[in-house]
Amino acid sequence: MDIQQFEQESIKRKKSNTDFIKKLKRKTPKDLDHTVHGLHDEVFDEIDCLNCANCCKTTSPIFTDKDIERLARRFRVRPSVFIDQYLFLDNEGHYVLHSSPCPFLGADNYCSVYEDRPRACREYPHTNRKKFAQLLNLTLKNTEICPATLEILERLKRVY
Repeated sequence: MDIQQFEQESIKRKKSNTDFIKKLKRKTPKDLDHTVHGLHDEVFDEIDCLNCANCCKTTSPIFTDKDIERLARRFRVRPSVFIDQYLFLDNEGHYVLHSSPCPFLGADNYCSVYEDRPRACREYPHTNRKKFAQLLNLTLKNTEICPATLEILERLKRVY
């Protein structure tokens, strides 16, 4: 599926996905983490992020102090210089990128700082994290960015 098709599918499924998330919030299945983690593995065996990289092209991760320090070391600059060059404080007080796509994303969709990437990038799209029920709103938002998340949620609907 190309990115335009994905965006259309995401829009088409938004109401259904929103209703499903509300249902999961009202009555969270006890085996939700186990089920989602299995679907995460299944979907990511089928989907190659390097064919998409929409997350890197459209959104910014939150950069923690540790992320900033690690990347500043990589570039051999002070954290303040790294911040000035790449980041700003958003309205929630989080450091995020000045612009998108991510300045570390190559034309081949490879990340030039992959080994030192922010924690948020390492964990994205958060569908294999514990206490998944606490991430339902984020998951819904990520269905508009990540084709894998949309597919995981679609398969989750079939289970529940």
